[in-house]
Amino acid sequence: MNSLATFMDWLKTSQKTVVLTGAGMSTESGIPDFRSSSGWWKNIDPHTVATVTALENKYDLFHEFYSMRLTGLEQCQPHDGHYILADWEKRGFIHSIATQNVDGFHTKAGNKHVQELHGSIQTFRCHQCNESSTKEAFIQKETCQECGGVLRPNVVLFGEALPEESWTITLKNIQQADLVIVIGTSLEVYPVNQLPTMTKGKTVYINKDANPNAAYFDLIIEGKAKETLQHMQTLL
Repeated sequence: MNSLATFMDWLKTSQKTVVLTGAGMSTESGIPDFRSSSGWWKNIDPHTVATVTALENKYDLFHEFYSMRLTGLEQCQPHDGHYILADWEKRGFIHSIATQNVDGFHTKAGNKHVQELHGSIQTFRCHQCNESSTKEAFIQKETCQECGGVLRPNVVLFGEALPEESWTITLKNIQQADLVIVIGTSLEVYPVNQLPTMTKGKTVYINKDANPNAAYFDLIIEGKAKETLQHMQTLL
């Protein structure tokens, strides 16, 4: 039995299937890779901008970086792969999605059970008092109406803890799963990269490149997220 046939058999017979997605799920939506953007961003490591330190001490830089990301996202939409996962949830093949992506595309495509492990770039709050704010207020570089603090997207910055509720729900779902499908992640970011090891169910890794970090998976399928899911959809 080939790998796709094996995967489809597992998907159809699983009583509880959890999907975990990473950046490779979103790049096919045309989201710009800020590492290769033109201009001076090429010379700045995002790991030094997407931090609490930058937010608190270099707010102009932090603000420009996230404003650029938001502008880039405005031109992008979920792709076929996102809609296929939403269809699989509707048909009962998958039961929840946990994602490292902050773009909100799984929800936009129609998935109802989504845990955003690294937060969302689509919602905003005050860094000081956590009062909710708006995208417009952030873009305009307004301050918090409650306390005068700086505004930020609800993303998890380097050095911050993951959202406790999303992590707890995801961990419970994965521990109970018969099948865990991991799509488009390098498996390098802790602690999310530990999640696939925490299931007693079967594990499948879908990624455009072979990855030594994925050697322990029961099944590895090499291919881009959208194309692989499109092909699988024809087999269901």
